[in-house]
Amino acid sequence: MRIFLAGAAGAVGRQLVPMLAAAGHQVLGTTRDPARAPAVRALGAEPVVLDALRADEVRDAVGKAQPEVVVHQLTALAGTSDTRHFDRHFGPTNRLRTEGTDILLAAARAAGARLFVAQSFAGWPGERTGGPVKTEEDPLDPDPAAPETLAAIRHLEAAVTAGTDPAGIVLRYGFLYGPGTTIGVDGELTEQVRKRRLPVVGGGAGIWSFCHVADAARATVAAIDAARPGTYAICDDEPAPVAEWLPALAAALGARRPLRVPGLLARPLIGAQGMVMMTSARGCSNAKAKRELDWAPAYPSWRQGFLRGL
Repeated sequence: MRIFLAGAAGAVGRQLVPMLAAAGHQVLGTTRDPARAPAVRALGAEPVVLDALRADEVRDAVGKAQPEVVVHQLTALAGTSDTRHFDRHFGPTNRLRTEGTDILLAAARAAGARLFVAQSFAGWPGERTGGPVKTEEDPLDPDPAAPETLAAIRHLEAAVTAGTDPAGIVLRYGFLYGPGTTIGVDGELTEQVRKRRLPVVGGGAGIWSFCHVADAARATVAAIDAARPGTYAICDDEPAPVAEWLPALAAALGARRPLRVPGLLARPLIGAQGMVMMTSARGCSNAKAKRELDWAPAYPSWRQGFLRGL
């Protein structure tokens, strides 16, 4: 198949391109930076240099490619994470998830693509009470601490799954770790852990669902092969509270055990969204993806992944 991959130079894209090429697909991969074009080609894709927010460039590139499948992996997450100003930090990515999605989806439709696969995020279950693990059927947060970011995700998911021209698949990746991510060998979060700057806040009851970046790419290949429209949580088998996974990550890195900080002291520093992530977030089940996409994570738990997959 001819596959147009928007965001080929990102963390998932760098894993995904070789997998698609190895499966015999012809991949055209975008990057905004001309200097990254040789690296995209080395991965196995024909590089396409464009600005994903310029509708004319995207329309022309997708129209020329005539792909059967369009994959949306566009993000803009460079720079230091800032949970205190979460919406501001995610502003460029939110724009790619709103304007960028609409532009790419319109181009895919005009080119006659039959399938559109888009990256989303699994960290927004709305019910912070009850069981620790939610499914795709559970509502997203009705009162989010980062309203602009969740609004962008809602927009992306609604736009992609709204119709059949092209059919749409949304993949809600868990917290990504591994090469090229913030939880990689040289990632920003791992550096904070090494320097003991990422504490367990309060009781550390916030539940995180993780996904190794290669498993996210494998799930994307599985979604393309299955071509079953819908929304899927792509994460490992073991959602876990911060109080459990954060000390394990420190141990895997050979770092000292994280500090513990009361919520009242931490809140001014990490903001409302940071408090949700640390104390009340809920994890996600991967049962639907396993059942309908015939996919399972190579790293079924962050426990093995932190030791072997960073």
